[in-house]
Amino acid sequence: MELNVVNIEGKETGRTVDLPETIFGIEPNDHAIYLDVKQYLANQRQGTHKSKERAEVAGSTRKLHRQKGTGTARIGSKKSPLLRGGGRAFGPKPRDYSFKLNKKLKRLARLSALTYKAKKNAIYVVEDFTFETPKTKEFLAIQKNLGLNGVRSMFVLKERNKNIYLSSRNIQKSEVVIPEDLNTYIIMRAKTMVFTESAVAELSQFLNKKEENHE
Repeated sequence: MELNVVNIEGKETGRTVDLPETIFGIEPNDHAIYLDVKQYLANQRQGTHKSKERAEVAGSTRKLHRQKGTGTARIGSKKSPLLRGGGRAFGPKPRDYSFKLNKKLKRLARLSALTYKAKKNAIYVVEDFTFETPKTKEFLAIQKNLGLNGVRSMFVLKERNKNIYLSSRNIQKSEVVIPEDLNTYIIMRAKTMVFTESAVAELSQFLNKKEENHE
């Protein structure tokens, strides 16, 4: 799949970039995407929720009234979950929500997400650019030239660039990452992905290297 390379003004440069079929043209696996996104969101949970149970609530353990002869249900202390101020029955306890996934499955999910973006024509390739100083106004101008105003977009750079990152930090629905930071969740969350020209080759090299390590 070939895409035209545009400059930061949104005009075509006359160059094209080939998106590797092994990354942007595989057979998508929806279940792999589901599992990877589920794991990512589960790993973000702190799991610190806690409610007091019967044994942890402050109060007397005295039996409120006799067992029989009252004409109503039997009841113990005021710590009972049936009473206001009592402990909670089977309340939440601190726990770890994270779980593991096979590395090959996670790779398949990421490639499937990238393939979906390519099929929806939601990928742009822009020539490499940089800022001498952080300028949010300049980053907004690039978004406007690419027609991405108000669109949840993600810029993928070859390597970390502090000035570009700081320029985009205060812009809602905008994110700047490098190939190593890409995961299925943020790929699916972004409506449009903008790769710099060198980032495409860097992504291909990074993913191919990871595949070799898995074999």
